[in-house]
Amino acid sequence: MENVMLLILGILISVLAIVNIKGNISTVHSYNRRKVKEEDVPKYGKAIGTGTLIIGASLVLSYAAAFWNEGVIPYIIIPALIIGLALMLYGQIKYNHGIF
Repeated sequence: MENVMLLILGILISVLAIVNIKGNISTVHSYNRRKVKEEDVPKYGKAIGTGTLIIGASLVLSYAAAFWNEGVIPYIIIPALIIGLALMLYGQIKYNHGIF
């Protein structure tokens, strides 16, 4: 039960990701989306949202895995963070033409 924050944070991040995937990028900081063209907003939302969803899902999965073995949590979260952040960086560079 001490890992319940993993579940809560994972669910919140996953919901945020689904909102982004559906094309609503208002949850992304304004300086991170100011150069995104109107026609690229759905693509940008999918790239950012997919990366965020991977991170959120890994937190939920880590919560479930903690019932069997808490030592496996870093092996789930760290690769998902790397992959999720890489997808978010890809979307940021491709559609916003830079990190900021």
